[in-house]
Amino acid sequence: MSAAAPPLDQHGRIRTWFANPWGKPRFLAVLTWGFVLWSIVPVVIAVLISFNSNRSTSTFTGPSLLWWTGGELGTTGEEVLGVFTDPDLRGAVAQTLKLAFADMLIATPIGVALALGLARWRGRGSGSANFLMLFPLVTPELVMGTALFLVFINLYDFVSMGTPAQILGHVTFSISYVVIVVRGRLFTIGREQEEAAMDLGASPFGALRRVLLPLLAPAIFASAMIVFAISIDDFVITSYLLGGQDSTTVPVLIYQTARAGPTPALNGVATLMLVGSLVAITLGVLVQRRVNRRREGDRRGSAVEDFARFEL
Repeated sequence: MSAAAPPLDQHGRIRTWFANPWGKPRFLAVLTWGFVLWSIVPVVIAVLISFNSNRSTSTFTGPSLLWWTGGELGTTGEEVLGVFTDPDLRGAVAQTLKLAFADMLIATPIGVALALGLARWRGRGSGSANFLMLFPLVTPELVMGTALFLVFINLYDFVSMGTPAQILGHVTFSISYVVIVVRGRLFTIGREQEEAAMDLGASPFGALRRVLLPLLAPAIFASAMIVFAISIDDFVITSYLLGGQDSTTVPVLIYQTARAGPTPALNGVATLMLVGSLVAITLGVLVQRRVNRRREGDRRGSAVEDFARFEL
């Protein structure tokens, strides 16, 4: 008869718990949730401060819409401007949305056309062209902003700094995102349905319009939302191509004001930008999910998976 194993002390139980390969991955769960809290808590605090009842950007004293609508500060009676009443803040929000919508409307169709061309190109130079398409993604924004600034100053001087140059700059770095998402979707779709439509008498343009583009619609919409979210968040390229106060965007305004006595109204503007990004990404995910549900049994994946499937 064998003797019973001695009970493990606390350190032994912890060592055994970590060494057990069949146990639940609790450590990974704790690490994941810890990272999520670390990332989200500062954002939540920044949003909360935008509803502060006093001027402090570090101490929350009570909920108020003062820094959104403007009015008298309760402690001193000082008249303050809010997000909706300060002309500088409203101008920055309007300029940010103008650039984002223009970028989305211009970069998306160009990116779709480039994705179709690159996916169908099977000749010498196609691999190099696909590789070069990644350059805007891997180029540091500081380098991209400097290059665009020098180009618009020295080469394309007919393009005025400010809104025109900013739109062209945003389109330049946004097209690659559209190409990658749509091109990944093209690989998952294949050419069978397009070729079947042409076998049934459709012209190449008719097959593109009636078969391929409807299949690409979720990826196109998702890429447009990604472009919108990236554009309203851009700071480096936008600041390099500034033409004056009327071309100041929300990220640039936050940077300028944060160093010179920020107020909770600045948190309010940042909250608007955050909401805009979240709405854009949520719309993209919802549309993709709804389309996938309609296609019963379709397991082609989401736009995020399309992004991951990108191949040269």
